[in-house]
Amino acid sequence: MLIIITLRALQHLKKYFRVIKRTLTMSNTALSNWLEKDNIASTATRGVIAGVLGGLAGTIVKSAIERALPVRQPNTESAQLKLVDNISEKLTGEPISTSNRDLAEQLVNIPIGLTLGASLGYAKRDRPETNLVEGALFGTTAYLATHETSLPLMGLEDEPKDIPVKLQANEFLAHVAFGVTAELIRGWVARKLDD
Repeated sequence: MLIIITLRALQHLKKYFRVIKRTLTMSNTALSNWLEKDNIASTATRGVIAGVLGGLAGTIVKSAIERALPVRQPNTESAQLKLVDNISEKLTGEPISTSNRDLAEQLVNIPIGLTLGASLGYAKRDRPETNLVEGALFGTTAYLATHETSLPLMGLEDEPKDIPVKLQANEFLAHVAFGVTAELIRGWVARKLDD
């Protein structure tokens, strides 16, 4: 079932990457010249672009998996929603409306995914080849840094010992899929930019 969900999410990504591919192959002389240079700044730029696109793809796959597999107990708000509700209450005096809750959650997920992807792309700026093990480790690190440590410490999520193992496993799986997808797309875009 997880494979089917991931494949469906990747099918939806195909149309977005067709647009990205056309954009990357457009003949904008200044941008092309900049990206073709072999210096530290242009190499870093290519790495960050590849990473951001990988992070976006990984976030889409992670979100699709989290919609299919339960990652929190029923009637429990996500950490992202708690954060956005807190900000909304401070700014407007009211929590996020029920109709905007899904959007609000993604407004936290997407920038985090893009930022993590950018850091991956920058770290691997000189290595366009894809390494799925590194992608899985990247997703594992993201999981450990958020759900096992920082979110419980900030009071946005229960302590790991208080969350059922099945829910933790689903969340972990979603993060590993995020990392693997981010690495796959990062490597593909990095090779396209190097050509």
